[in-house]
Amino acid sequence: MNDQTMQALVLEGFQQNLQLREVPKPRPQKGQVLVQVKASGVNPLDLKIKAGEAAHAKVSTPAILGLDMAGIVAEVGEGITKFKPGDEVYGAVGGVGGNPGTLAAYIAADAELLAHKPRNLSFREAAALPLTIITAWEGLIDRAKVKAGNTVLVQGAAGGVGNVVVQLARYFGAKVWGTIAPDDAVLLENMGGIPIDYTKYAVADYVQEYTAGEGFDIVYDTVGGAILDASFQAAKVYTGHVLSILGWGTHNLAPLSFRGATYSGVFTLRPLLTGLHKKHHGDILQQATAIIEAGALKPYVDGVEYSFSSVQQAYEALEKKTARGKVVISVPHL
Repeated sequence: MNDQTMQALVLEGFQQNLQLREVPKPRPQKGQVLVQVKASGVNPLDLKIKAGEAAHAKVSTPAILGLDMAGIVAEVGEGITKFKPGDEVYGAVGGVGGNPGTLAAYIAADAELLAHKPRNLSFREAAALPLTIITAWEGLIDRAKVKAGNTVLVQGAAGGVGNVVVQLARYFGAKVWGTIAPDDAVLLENMGGIPIDYTKYAVADYVQEYTAGEGFDIVYDTVGGAILDASFQAAKVYTGHVLSILGWGTHNLAPLSFRGATYSGVFTLRPLLTGLHKKHHGDILQQATAIIEAGALKPYVDGVEYSFSSVQQAYEALEKKTARGKVVISVPHL
């Protein structure tokens, strides 16, 4: 291997394991930053892409997967003034839409998608956050306009997106409840949320108990399917706003319509797939950096440190739901 090549994990065909390969090292073009990747976050979408079950991600093989990363700027392309070599950065920068991903030693990333890494986080911690922060922010803040005093229900509050929604809602002064498994109650309480055991309580029961039957101002669904249907029944009459990151099925909107409530879909991949509105992602992360450095938003990272040699175990931990927190792969540099 020389300065013209690098190591990367390559998906050579769907339903195959990733293979360690020597591939050409990218060079930053106009508007790009070459980042030495230090850590890459694993997302459920990566598993779907690998299985050939994510046509919406527009990935063809061979491909380098990986959306999230944190690393060090190695070189900047023409027109870049925001970043310089040596800067520590993070972002959701590739792995879909024909863009090479972050399971590689280097990535030429669009500078608009990047932000300076929070100084109080390690590279592994920072790599766990970009996609989840952007997804949480686009729903909770961009669409629902969360504000102090709002009541917020997070469906799947212990998940990757869910726990960030909880923390951001608390930061902006909302009162937050979350549906979770009993084992995750302490996690939610530590984030300032109120746990609802979804194995015991039907939607009508917790709406009555916690809102006197009125419903929640904001309901953020991270689960989809029947849970999204339940979310329609949990929204406050007239002013309630339901958001979902998995609103792709067929749903009966009657419960939402009878409440006169609002629904918004959240699809975080659009800038990566279309090239439009990329700067907003970088702006979100830069604002999040300030919140993180203030101690108001913390990553929830699985304790096992995976590397290129154990990537299959990392994917299995996510698939089998044995991970406690975000799975992150440390990227080696030879």
